[in-house]
Amino acid sequence: MTKLTKQSVPLKKSATPSLGARQIKDVLYEQVARIGKAASSPKRLELLELLCQGEMNVEQLAAEAQISIKLTSAHLSVLKASSLVAFRREGKNIFYSLAAPDVARFWVGIRSLAEERLLDLQAALGNLVDGSGSLASMDRAALLREAESGEVVVIDVRPEAEFVAGHLPFARSIPVAELKKRIAEIPKNKKIVAYCRGPFCLFASEAVSILQEAGHHAMRLDDGVAEWQARGLAIQR
Repeated sequence: MTKLTKQSVPLKKSATPSLGARQIKDVLYEQVARIGKAASSPKRLELLELLCQGEMNVEQLAAEAQISIKLTSAHLSVLKASSLVAFRREGKNIFYSLAAPDVARFWVGIRSLAEERLLDLQAALGNLVDGSGSLASMDRAALLREAESGEVVVIDVRPEAEFVAGHLPFARSIPVAELKKRIAEIPKNKKIVAYCRGPFCLFASEAVSILQEAGHHAMRLDDGVAEWQARGLAIQR
């Protein structure tokens, strides 16, 4: 019987020349810069914040960001190319969502850095929350205890679909558009804390103004669900 022996086969050289150390570093930074490019547009950042609230289709995102569907789709394509958003099809509709929870933490992180470093942003935020009783420094654990005990009523003034997708513990859903006609549901002998999509959202400030005019002791919470989760706190669905 002839004994079979293994023969060494010379490896084929790659058609692409090997990269030097400098070229490798350039490639690494170039890849990271893709995320920076995706985040370089104010509207793309707004779309990320919207998707932190839950899954939305193109039409919903366009309406909330107040831009055309065509431009919304173009921005989403950039975010998708950078693996920041994912999508699914349902009939003729395309629904978008964040690609991973890390994307929400990225948004909160980059926004928080901007708040710390940019004086113009600090001034703009000061104008946004002026007179709305911001609770930026309130201990979240204390808020949870008071909400659970009933000392504080926490209201989520975002659209109900966003509340269903995820909300702060013990919160009740009263969208700001419905607040005036549902204000009788809110007890006047309790402290009221209103929150929406985060520090840049106007819904909570509007809700606080409505509540204060009606004689309620109302305050705004800067956190949205993304900020709450970024601090390691649980949300409810």
